[in-house]
Amino acid sequence: MSHSTSSPIAIIGAGMAGLSCGKALRQAGHTVHVFDKSRGPSGRMSTRQAEDAQGHWQCDHGAQYFTARDLAFRAEVARWQQAGVAALWDARLRSFDGRDWTTPDTPLERFVGTPRMTSPCGWLAQRLVDGPGVAALTRWQTTVQRLERQADGWALTSTEHGTHAERYGAVLLAVPAPQAVPLMSLVAPEGAAVAASERMRGSWAVMVRCEAPVALDFDGAFVNTGPLRWVARDSSKPGRTGPETWLLHASPQWSEAHIECEADEVMPVLLQAFADLGGPQPAQVQATAHRWRYADTEPALTLGCWWDAGSRLGMCGDWLNGGKVEGAWLSGRDLAGRLALA
Repeated sequence: MSHSTSSPIAIIGAGMAGLSCGKALRQAGHTVHVFDKSRGPSGRMSTRQAEDAQGHWQCDHGAQYFTARDLAFRAEVARWQQAGVAALWDARLRSFDGRDWTTPDTPLERFVGTPRMTSPCGWLAQRLVDGPGVAALTRWQTTVQRLERQADGWALTSTEHGTHAERYGAVLLAVPAPQAVPLMSLVAPEGAAVAASERMRGSWAVMVRCEAPVALDFDGAFVNTGPLRWVARDSSKPGRTGPETWLLHASPQWSEAHIECEADEVMPVLLQAFADLGGPQPAQVQATAHRWRYADTEPALTLGCWWDAGSRLGMCGDWLNGGKVEGAWLSGRDLAGRLALA
């Protein structure tokens, strides 16, 4: 396959890894087209917004916060803070082992998006479109289902638009490992094998709206017993407005065992577990559940990213780089660097 160095680069997935990769490529002078099956950017850095009897509410139901150890990522987070799309979350944290409550030893700073967790990805996506240099193209609600290697570059076929007219000099996948497997299987078996080696775990999330503040002495708690693993007073995060909201994340083990259940089967169990921790009774709240089929990988790979210079195909994501938001951002930047050297 021949390709021009001026050919656009396709990035499939507009979560943190894909947007980090796109930003780095655009800064290097490349034309970038980003595709995502959702209505906008953020991936698992998601926030649900809706209206109910209490009015408008929002709740982060994916990633709850992020830390920054790497110096380059710390500098990026500082840019987000300056732009007003991220802030420190000075949360009161607790741990519960089924019998005793303790205060965890957590020296790292915790950051959140402001006014919601989607904000850093939204800012990055907007910078791709209207920042300095050649503007990137973003295609929302576009589910890429097939890659085809043609003489003039890579062709993409999506569920919504069929085979796209544009040809790409490289295709970079920034999607969960199970979603990368079918795209890679016919065109890059080695890449498909890497993705297939990772088993991503599901997670049930329940967003709880409360009529009055909940009398618990913490804003976030790690729960090491029962069906829950994390509960957080989402409305305690900086920049939040509206009614008091809590987020409940089920444990990976419980979630996997109940991943095919319906929301109305899951919510009563998790709401009662929250009540057992001192939260409100299930009848006193309104709640919405969300099923994440690909929430995390345990353990995640430490490859940084995956890149094949011969086929000009690559993959990035937190699952390739130790997990977490920071790992996703670094993975995207790493993949952009690999392509620049090819």
